[in-house]
Amino acid sequence: MSVLVVDDSAFMRRVISEVIDASGEFHVIGTARNGMDALKQIDQLNPDLVTLDVEMPELDGVQTLGYIMSETPRPVVMLSAAATRGGVDLTLRCLELGAVDFVRKPSGHISLDLERVSELLIGALRTAREVNLRGVDLLARPKLVDRGPDVGSTVHADIAIVIAASTGGPRALAEVIPNLPADVNAAVLVVQHMPAGFTQGLAQRLDAMSHLHVSEAQANEAVESNRVYIAPGGRHMRVVRHEGVRRIALDDLPAIHGVRPAADPLFTSVAATFGRRSVGVVLTGMGRDGAVGLHAIRKAGGGAIVQDKASSTIYGMPLAALLHTGADVQARLSDIAAAIQQLVNARRTVLS
Repeated sequence: MSVLVVDDSAFMRRVISEVIDASGEFHVIGTARNGMDALKQIDQLNPDLVTLDVEMPELDGVQTLGYIMSETPRPVVMLSAAATRGGVDLTLRCLELGAVDFVRKPSGHISLDLERVSELLIGALRTAREVNLRGVDLLARPKLVDRGPDVGSTVHADIAIVIAASTGGPRALAEVIPNLPADVNAAVLVVQHMPAGFTQGLAQRLDAMSHLHVSEAQANEAVESNRVYIAPGGRHMRVVRHEGVRRIALDDLPAIHGVRPAADPLFTSVAATFGRRSVGVVLTGMGRDGAVGLHAIRKAGGGAIVQDKASSTIYGMPLAALLHTGADVQARLSDIAAAIQQLVNARRTVLS
């Protein structure tokens, strides 16, 4: 498949092109030095895939991606230096706009050691060629929610919602989490496959647009109702009981399904600690993470929701969960939040 490489550094364009061409699976059809040049090259060359630098002069990666996804949709993989909070925010905004994935440049904007992440880049391109471009509509700039002063919650959760997401997940979470009500009356625990350094920014972005308080999870904090906990990048998250209180546990055990954090450890721990008072949700993503965990939740009497194929960027994880254990609800992304609330309400009514 043909790839257009977009980066404002001539050195990086050359190195990225060499990595892609060496794969034997993809070939570079052209390069562009900035966003304006990229749009011209896309019109002339019609590449199958695009690698796009996030931070560029004239027309940055966010602006360029917005035009591509609205006018000439095709899979885009971002390359991010992400050396600052602003760089992280730009990368996350690109994922909200529909970029398939991102690869972090290992040593900043000019990375002489890009070969260190060559496998990640080729893996991202492999994922990109499987993307369902029609799955999710372009997300408008999120509206910020004014919740007033955050006084926190002192109510320990007795119902838990657990959510698994991977490729396409940041866009999906930006649809689901902000549409949950402030009185969802459950704790929400999220695993998004993402490296360290990005999950805090993801939590802050979701917090700004949501009725619920969203934060990156901290070890040993109590699991409280009407709070959203994002698993830190690079660490597995579980729920454990300590002196009668359900708390967050984090660990650095080996990756599962090739990822850390993985959803299965969280889901199985929630099945063990919340039992029938749990709802598992598997959203878009490559692979099968979440399938075993969702089975554990259903076996414990909890509820299960999987995203449908039509609205999934990648249908791998939802399909694997559906085949492995089934679901109470299959829903479009736009209907997931309402389905969650319905299952939570049912559990509160029946189990109270």
